[in-house]
Amino acid sequence: MIITEKKEYKKILESLKGMDSIYVVGCGRCATSCSTGGEEQVFDIVAKLKKDGKSISGSYVIEAPCDERLVAKFSRAEKSKIDKADALLVLGCGAGVQTVSDVIKLPAYPALESIFLGKTKTLGKFYEMCVMCGDCALEETGGICPVARCSKHLLNGPCGGSHKGKCEVDENLDCAWYLIFERLKELKQFDRIKKFQKPKDYSKSIRPRKVELR
Repeated sequence: MIITEKKEYKKILESLKGMDSIYVVGCGRCATSCSTGGEEQVFDIVAKLKKDGKSISGSYVIEAPCDERLVAKFSRAEKSKIDKADALLVLGCGAGVQTVSDVIKLPAYPALESIFLGKTKTLGKFYEMCVMCGDCALEETGGICPVARCSKHLLNGPCGGSHKGKCEVDENLDCAWYLIFERLKELKQFDRIKKFQKPKDYSKSIRPRKVELR
């Protein structure tokens, strides 16, 4: 899941300077799960914008604003309201903002900060798990990613600075390599720790990337 945080409202207003009529778009998936872009958050920011003198031409929570097909369907259904807007304010990740901007030929501005790709542990608690490097080696590390979860991104560890299972960079963080050691022991695969991990093939993460199944 893409983890997002609310952008400082002052910055949102600054980005909308000179724009009188705003259409607000929410995200029904990741941002809703993060409580940053669902119906409640769309309602709240619409109220704030009205209070600050903005006209709201409409609002809608798209199931997935990063899906061009869904955005196109939304734009057709809401065309009359979108046509009255000077700009779109998108409560979604960066991919959502850009997809909306590609489909609807209006300025599209982000209301959220895209933070990381992570897991949900409990309601409101999210943890970074993957940097989407395109060269995954989780089969060698017990399903724990050292690139995302080691503060030094070490492919071969530990670094020697960890203490009692904690990271020397931040003692509140678990040492990723300690976790890997313990997981491999638990899985009876500890021999995997002896395998030297070659440097990442960064050609696989040259951006922008794409996947075409057909």
